[in-house]
Amino acid sequence: MDKIKWGVASTILAPTRDILAFAAYHLAAGAHRLYIYLDAPNPEAYALLDAHSKVRVITCDAAYWKQRKRVRPETHQVRQTANATHAYNRRPEVDWLIHMDADEFLVADRPVAELLGQRPAHPVATRIRPMEQLSGSASVYKAFVPNGPDRARIVSDIYPTYGQYLKGGFLSHLAGKVFVRTGLPSVHVRIHNVFQNGDMMPCEDRQSGIDLAHAHAKSWQDWIDAYRYRITKGSYRPELGPNKPYERGGLSMNDLFMMIETEAGEAGLRREREVHCRVEVRIVRPDDRILRPLHADHARLDTHVVDLDDHVFAGLVGGFAASGALGRAGAGKGQAEDQRSRAQQKGTHYSRLLLRFQSGPTR
Repeated sequence: MDKIKWGVASTILAPTRDILAFAAYHLAAGAHRLYIYLDAPNPEAYALLDAHSKVRVITCDAAYWKQRKRVRPETHQVRQTANATHAYNRRPEVDWLIHMDADEFLVADRPVAELLGQRPAHPVATRIRPMEQLSGSASVYKAFVPNGPDRARIVSDIYPTYGQYLKGGFLSHLAGKVFVRTGLPSVHVRIHNVFQNGDMMPCEDRQSGIDLAHAHAKSWQDWIDAYRYRITKGSYRPELGPNKPYERGGLSMNDLFMMIETEAGEAGLRREREVHCRVEVRIVRPDDRILRPLHADHARLDTHVVDLDDHVFAGLVGGFAASGALGRAGAGKGQAEDQRSRAQQKGTHYSRLLLRFQSGPTR
């Protein structure tokens, strides 16, 4: 049996450093193809990604949307689904495809291709459940708490004040992302689900051995930098519903954060002076020193190093020079040499970028 090939589709608006980190990590994890849609022009990232044989990169500018024969969708969620579906409907280059965000990383206890290769023919889609990073640690994550009678109690134990308003104790989504077999007709890929002929495909069987490490709030600065966007247009936007009906005391994330900010301003989001608020305020900026023992008590702690260091980046650089024609089939000998030379130059530039990234400030 041929080795299973898998790929990732992602629409990204982020600093070059984060784009390259996302790409390098998943190439090192064994992805056969990355479909990167740059939500805004980024010539630096484009040039580096385009040189790699396993990356297909598209700038989603006015010309792109004109070619797609549609007006650029106003919301990034609609752009994400449009691009993920576009990636799916390309000539198949992989057996399985997953749509992910740039702050999400697949972690597996065995090669992803091996795990997907052991799946039965049906169902044709499988869900990868999330775990959410605790601030201050690159390796400690809140584990997914399955829905059931114990979920509310566990979350309430860990977050005694605000836990009743959090879905599963997470700041972000619990739905995870979906791997789907390619080559199926009439498929529409959405952010957390996949549809065929207008009907949602069954994908509730969690793929064992693979988790989605979500770096949603790596630090206070990281979280607050994204907060204004999230509260209006992103994962905390007003139109998203509460964790339970309002008549039963539920609040949406938008309601919760606006309430805290209205009462105490930005300081309220960080406040940790009072003992009874210490854990709950860390909901906004979870601190592994406080939350780690609480999660461990409930066996809801995962440890995994999402390695974004330079030796992982080096795998991406190595790909520039390693592929004979740099992944572009049909290149003649002279053209291939030119491509290789350009790629090596870009690889050198890339290494310099990494040094600058590592020594410079991060967002």
